Amino acid sequence: MAHVFERYLTNTKEVEITDRLCEAVLMTMVKETPRVIADPDNYEARANIMWAGTVAHNGIVGAGRSQDWNSHDIEHELSAKYDCAHGAGLAVVMPAYMEYVMDHNVMRFAQLACRVFGIPMNFENPEYTAREGIVTLKKFFRSIGMPVNFSELGAKEEDIPELAAKMNYPNDGKTWGFVHLTKEDVEKVYRIAAKNT
Repeated sequence: MAHVFERYLTNTKEVEITDRLCEAVLMTMVKETPRVIADPDNYEARANIMWAGTVAHNGIVGAGRSQDWNSHDIEHELSAKYDCAHGAGLAVVMPAYMEYVMDHNVMRFAQLACRVFGIPMNFENPEYTAREGIVTLKKFFRSIGMPVNFSELGAKEEDIPELAAKMNYPNDGKTWGFVHLTKEDVEKVYRIAAKNT
């Protein structure tokens, strides 16, 4: 799912086909992951997850669009320091990162909420829809046994300055991605991740 989100968070306009491909993979994971957890021998659910994984990372969902790997880079510091699984770290970082950068393109997050999680669009307040999508993502991660905050991951809030300082900032002191982040921005993402509920 994280690899798809990193393609979905794009600044490229008019990418409906790859948007829909991303959404299909995400919807498949939302449906099939609980089925596999409930019945690890469910061949069909596992086959769908394997196919989703192939599509998620073979390049097709990112074709013709800018991509965002900030959350991956932010997570790598968690794995390096705490020896946690990369996917577990991404489950903590991804919603926090989304919350931090949501205002860059509220409609992208509102679209994700509507199309993947079935949240009705609030046309008077699309920010509400976007936030509900992020909350729903966190609830999904928790429902499948993933951590959603620092304490559940075994990370420490006091290490945030060190974590942010070790990141690479190749773009005049900023990261590349959906939003270019400074070290101070990365610290703020970590702080959101530390306090997520």
